[in-house]
Amino acid sequence: MNQTAPDVTQEIERYAQQFQALKDEIGKVIVGQSTMIDRLLLAILAGGHVLVEGLPGLAKTTAIKTLASAVNAKFTRVQFTPDLLPADLIGTQIYRPNTGEFTTRKGPVFTNFLLADEINRAPAKVQSALLEAMAEGQVTLANETYALQEPFVVLATQNPIEQEGTYPLPEAQVDRFMLKLRVGYPNKVEEKEIMQRMAHGDVAETTTLMEPADLLAARKLVNSIYVDDKVADYIVDIVFATREPGLYGLKELESLVEYGASPRATIYLNRASRVYAFLAGRSYVTPQDVKTIGPDILRHRLLLSYEAEARDLTSDDLIERIFNTVDVP
Repeated sequence: MNQTAPDVTQEIERYAQQFQALKDEIGKVIVGQSTMIDRLLLAILAGGHVLVEGLPGLAKTTAIKTLASAVNAKFTRVQFTPDLLPADLIGTQIYRPNTGEFTTRKGPVFTNFLLADEINRAPAKVQSALLEAMAEGQVTLANETYALQEPFVVLATQNPIEQEGTYPLPEAQVDRFMLKLRVGYPNKVEEKEIMQRMAHGDVAETTTLMEPADLLAARKLVNSIYVDDKVADYIVDIVFATREPGLYGLKELESLVEYGASPRATIYLNRASRVYAFLAGRSYVTPQDVKTIGPDILRHRLLLSYEAEARDLTSDDLIERIFNTVDVP
């Protein structure tokens, strides 16, 4: 029997409280970085992958590891290096002389949360191997295809491109990341607390508050979040404004954007807005939900022109103009 609207609303509110408790639990270990934690929770609920960009020492790895522990999910960390091979990531076939047969040794990609640390240090072959796992939720070894266990989320960290020994990720792979987060330094109060915790060795242990099955059940409930046609049109308009800015009163952006966001941006923006509303305990999406999550969905999907780079403009600058100009329903 289908749930009535009040039943769905109550269920959403209950889950929202659980995820708030989950965020509080992670906050016992991580000082600050509230936005990063919010977006990580959003990504695992939406079934999307996350690219986190920031300098070393900003608790990116610790946050992801703590989240995995709090939901009792299998966690694997892979350090991406220039000499990493595809087999080091997805596994390989091993010949057994005593039996004359090949056996499969599965790699670290067979997990729930895969932390791809410094992903932009790995060569193209490794990126291609990871792309199948991200796009299809499966891995091919020899002639066999193996499905990855749900939930499967890639949480990749990336040093800024200007850092020595890093390489831009392929556009096809970048587009597979639902979110791209930029992590900055903590403020003075947060940094003082970090210093005092480390000086006294105060490292809190994480309590398990959820199971992977709970995440999958919550994902299904996200599908019941209501998106009005006007909000859906707004999402489409935002994405189209990145491709045809002149039609939306943004003619000055035509020379600044080489390529706009792909249709995957529309899909992800809709999905992420639903999850954002879900985490707020609401059963419907508002335009403000779209505006809040939009920059994290779009910033890595805009390819800027040489003119934009010469003017020292970033994709965030252009996205802000788009959201300030496109009519809000």
